[in-house]
Amino acid sequence: MAGNDEDLALAHELADLADAITLRRFLASDLAVETKPDLTPVTEADRAVEQAVREQLARARQGDAVLGEEYGSSEREDSNRRWIIDPIDGTKNYVRGIPVWATLLALEQDGELAVAVASAPALGRRWWAARGAGAFVSDGFADRERPIRVSGVRELADAQLCWSGLGSWEQAGSLQALLELSRRSWRSRGFGDFWGYMLVAEGAADVACEVEVSLWDLAAPMLILEEAGGRFSDLIGVRTATGEYGALASNGLLHDAALAIIGRS
Repeated sequence: MAGNDEDLALAHELADLADAITLRRFLASDLAVETKPDLTPVTEADRAVEQAVREQLARARQGDAVLGEEYGSSEREDSNRRWIIDPIDGTKNYVRGIPVWATLLALEQDGELAVAVASAPALGRRWWAARGAGAFVSDGFADRERPIRVSGVRELADAQLCWSGLGSWEQAGSLQALLELSRRSWRSRGFGDFWGYMLVAEGAADVACEVEVSLWDLAAPMLILEEAGGRFSDLIGVRTATGEYGALASNGLLHDAALAIIGRS
């Protein structure tokens, strides 16, 4: 665990660096926003965060590979370690002044996620985990840290469901499945991106799902959720954070039931 401890400490330092950049530009009237080829927005803050994190990693972990949303992959054939960066998960929220966004950082070692941090400074919250050491959250507004654990809810009829935007589900031809899962659940709300997964990890929600998502969106949430006792898979049921077939996170007890409704063949 010593190696994980050192890497987790570095991940927190990287998150501190990112928070300083994102908070400084959040709600700025002159924030520069561009549209990427995939028609999603990217801000100067997204790029500044990823550049700063990459520069720090180049100094602190010269032998590690890096994959980031904005600047792609810097693979190293001789490395079994890769940092995965989403500089701002929830850029559309960030642009519109909605405080639900986070920097997501994960370290993958020998093909397995080892360390993860999800930092949402505008919410005053940060979540983190190291493989085999549990998951934690800090509530900045309360100046406290605590371990987190998924809920013990066993029936969908008692479950809180979190889902991403309806448009992506409709485009994927899966809107009716999502609506059916919502009907079977006690309550549902559109808490998308990292936020839904963190709510499941904390036990505040029980199921979260997305249909259009990427590795950098999922790597950190997956480890945090699993270390909190939950289960993470794609919509086919495979334990993975690739995002190729969406994502489903749960408290574990409800996973198969949710997958039976929303799963893709």
